[in-house]
Amino acid sequence: MIELQNVHKYFFKDEPREVHALNNINLTLEDGEFTLFSGPSGCGKTTLLNAIGALDEIDSGKIYFDKTEISALSDTARTSLRLNQMGFVFQAYNLVPVLSVEENIGFIMKLRGFSDSEIQKRVLEVASMLEIDNKLKALPNALSGGQQQRVAVARAVAAKPKIILADEPTANLDSKNSQKLMDMMKELNKKEGVSILFASHDEYIFENVRRIVKMNDGEIVDA
Repeated sequence: MIELQNVHKYFFKDEPREVHALNNINLTLEDGEFTLFSGPSGCGKTTLLNAIGALDEIDSGKIYFDKTEISALSDTARTSLRLNQMGFVFQAYNLVPVLSVEENIGFIMKLRGFSDSEIQKRVLEVASMLEIDNKLKALPNALSGGQQQRVAVARAVAAKPKIILADEPTANLDSKNSQKLMDMMKELNKKEGVSILFASHDEYIFENVRRIVKMNDGEIVDA
């Protein structure tokens, strides 16, 4: 489903402090992946996740999504790809503060044109799975950090994307809720065929994924 060919990404390019964030990345990811990008802080795992998700532009190389070269798409086409094919879980949650939990979870579905009845049914389904169905009318600032993270996960999975990109999704969860989150992700991957890519160093993710791509200094050292 995803192929990266000779991908390079620099920070502070052409400056004295230039950093090679991604160095000649070659990687193939198939449909149905349940994969972790791991490595020390600053190794490039989040940058790689963002490049695959068409959030960050690369400096050279090619990235393909279902045989379409996403690294060559226009901004409009990249936005459409993210909206219709991808789901994102950010470490900083990125919830809309003026929308209720229910509205946040259904936000992407609404943008994609799902009917109100479809949104209501799916929102309740994923909220129940993540045990936040009793918070649907609350605003994000009334929730704990862990609850906000579960809302972010629910929003990512609600529209049934083809792939979910999750950056440290368990960072603000206790061990019980981390395991619950991973159980739900595994069920989603198995039952709905959604590919899920994680960037993390959390042991709960390590123990549950089927493939680990190890990174160091912007390079893949083991895949």
